[in-house]
Amino acid sequence: MRLRRTLAVVGLLYCVEGFPMGVFDGVVPVWLRLEGVDLDAIGWLSLLGLAWSAKVLWSPLVDRLGERRTWISGALLVMGGALLALCAVDVSVSLGAAVAVLAAYCLASATQDVAIDAYTIGITPRGQEGPVNAGRVTAYRIGLVVGGSALLLLPRWVGWNGTFVAGAVLSLLFAAAVRGVPRVEVPAEARRETWAPLLRWLRLPAAWGVLGFVFLFRAGDIAMGPMVRPFWVDRGYPVEEIGFVTTALGSVATVAGAAVGGAFVSRFGISRGLLWLGVAAVGSNLGYAAAAAFPEAGSAGMYGASLAESFCSGLAVTAFLSFCMRITEKEHAAVQYAVLSALFVLPGKLAGGVSGQVTQALGYATWFALSGAITVPALLLLPFARRRLAWIEAQEA
Repeated sequence: MRLRRTLAVVGLLYCVEGFPMGVFDGVVPVWLRLEGVDLDAIGWLSLLGLAWSAKVLWSPLVDRLGERRTWISGALLVMGGALLALCAVDVSVSLGAAVAVLAAYCLASATQDVAIDAYTIGITPRGQEGPVNAGRVTAYRIGLVVGGSALLLLPRWVGWNGTFVAGAVLSLLFAAAVRGVPRVEVPAEARRETWAPLLRWLRLPAAWGVLGFVFLFRAGDIAMGPMVRPFWVDRGYPVEEIGFVTTALGSVATVAGAAVGGAFVSRFGISRGLLWLGVAAVGSNLGYAAAAAFPEAGSAGMYGASLAESFCSGLAVTAFLSFCMRITEKEHAAVQYAVLSALFVLPGKLAGGVSGQVTQALGYATWFALSGAITVPALLLLPFARRRLAWIEAQEA
């Protein structure tokens, strides 16, 4: 497949992948907060995102059964049904029902991610990880805009039930669109073997240092997430402005960051990108910490924090995803990449679970600063990541 067509297919798939995360991270916390759910409960509800770590447990099924397009479209149908089910939920009466529906939504989204990531790794030529991942981040952010910012424009006009129905309809349209991408056959070896290749992969040079690096690199950015929208709500901003700034404008900044990050990786390589762009990742948290510590900065401080967070995130994630893609074997991509993505989601989600308690006790500024500090130890493990990259380049030479 030519690079231009590869980028087009990847663009569609990651727009699809970003959409449910936009709903879960962007729409759901605002809905819950406006329905009177406290910060503690919102923080604990973010633990439903652990589905994106648990997906490694069922990722072998994506290789062994069916084709990846079917998994993606099937997951979208489940997510559409879950959004329709939210129309019947009154969180003031039964928060447990909302938890059950959102759990199904997260499980379906995590399964979809396994199939999309494996499909993308299979069609990406070696050496093209930089531009592919820049396009991937851009498309993902478009999905976030549709799932977060665009949907948040609707409650004022059609109510929350109408908003969830609109999300369900979009899920069905995405499911139909995915059926139009080229079919990619799963290698026969992947259908026969799962755990033996994974164990062999885990014994490659610097494996445990690499896993530690992956485990910590995005923890701070993810941990901050559950408190960002409630922070905007508590500062008194209307729903439409929250969606516009954090998701729409934020996506423009992320795309800009991804473009710069992709160009940097293409020019200087993944190894240097992990260092210099990784340092920038800490800026994602410090901007919000400053906005919370200095409320007199007003909207300028809030807008600046959001744009800084999004731009720095785009910079860092492009290099990081290029690294994860490069160290994954194409023929076993579903399981191996699921392991990596499970690792980099897990610590941030666990920390996010207690984010509401910490924020209520210490304030938004302290939580945003603490979450940023989580990322720093990852940089100490960077030599292991570089060693693995050097080993792969030697094998391919």
